Amino acid sequence: MNSIRPAAALAALLLLAACGPQSDDSTPAAGAPAAGPAASAAGADAEALAGSGFEADRAPSGDEAASARDAFLANLSALCGQAFAGRVLVDEPAGPGNDAFAGKPLVMHVRECSEAVVKVPFHVGDDRSRTWVLSRTDAGLRLKHDHRHEDGSPDAVTLYGGDTAGPGSATRQEFPVDAESVAMFRAHGLEASVSNTWAMELEPGHQFVYELARPGGRLFRVAFDLTAPVEPPPASWGS
Repeated sequence: MNSIRPAAALAALLLLAACGPQSDDSTPAAGAPAAGPAASAAGADAEALAGSGFEADRAPSGDEAASARDAFLANLSALCGQAFAGRVLVDEPAGPGNDAFAGKPLVMHVRECSEAVVKVPFHVGDDRSRTWVLSRTDAGLRLKHDHRHEDGSPDAVTLYGGDTAGPGSATRQEFPVDAESVAMFRAHGLEASVSNTWAMELEPGHQFVYELARPGGRLFRVAFDLTAPVEPPPASWGS
């Protein structure tokens, strides 16, 4: 934990957001998130914190952190039954293996919602293998990626993801890779994925963003337009 006081950190974040480049930045299967995740996400989080009612000289209380997570999940659940078209905002670095979504229609479908779990299939063209599973835990929120074959059987690399490590905000939640997923990635030779951090951003009435970031510059962000629902796609494989 850094020893910098929250007030100083907030001021630094706001300064970075003000000085950084202005950009409207927004997965591939087992590893696959604008300009710099730190600049865009830090500015958004600092702005959310400034307007959240949290005092600048203390960390959020447990109740405040739970409120932010509850608000995020409630805003996502409010979209239940709807589908939205997306586009890749950032996919860096460019190169072989990082273009799985190029030229393909992208659709997210908020398909199943309960108080504890929200399932969001993510369709890439005719590929209906991916579902994001967002659930509550005793300590926060958990994101898992459910990957299936066309016959509904699970992929060898599936149900990877992580839990929130901090309170996040009503508009952004981050999910560092968990130990179980690290072990799975290493067992399948996916060493690059062991440092993944996923994030979801939701601006009600505007856009939803899915993000994958890794140290060293890997960044993938895809944004979905919440102002224009589209026809819901067929069920994801294995549903």
